[in-house]
Amino acid sequence: MTDTDKKALSPERRLNRQMLGKLLVIAVLMFGFGYALIPVYKKICEVTGVNFLTPKDATVEAPTNTQIDKSRTVTIEFDGNAQGPWRFRPTVASMKVHPGEMTQVLYEVVNTQARSVDAQAIPSYAPQQSAAFFKKVECFCFTQQTLGPNEAKQMPVVFYIDPALPKDVTTITLSYTFFEIGGQVKKAS
Repeated sequence: MTDTDKKALSPERRLNRQMLGKLLVIAVLMFGFGYALIPVYKKICEVTGVNFLTPKDATVEAPTNTQIDKSRTVTIEFDGNAQGPWRFRPTVASMKVHPGEMTQVLYEVVNTQARSVDAQAIPSYAPQQSAAFFKKVECFCFTQQTLGPNEAKQMPVVFYIDPALPKDVTTITLSYTFFEIGGQVKKAS
């Protein structure tokens, strides 16, 4: 390359370097703008009152469920009866709850057979009038259960007692009978 060729490339090279510099400045400005958007967005939302979240404050109390009757306590007793090839029992014998308070209890079932079984649980309540006030949100009794050979399961019951429960009822017994559905039927000869 001759000196004249170098001089001819020099303005082109100079323009390329200027363009590169401009592009780098634009890239840095775009990054800075993107980085600054978060606090700017929060400030705009705060000023306009749009999408504004209350900041955490030590004076703000956590919301409480006002439907819970903390002045009363009801004892819930749990019972399990097995009509089939398994062991079935609650994991706790009883617990004390406040009406309106969401509570969970587990029942445990163990299939003692070397075959799969289909089963269903049927609840009963004592005193019988308490059935209308015992509200189950989730229960294994809602659906049929399939237990594999020698399988063990813990099944939840999520419930609350309606605060309208009569004041004279202080103890409720929840009893489940767990029985096999469509068990092995002997053929008639």
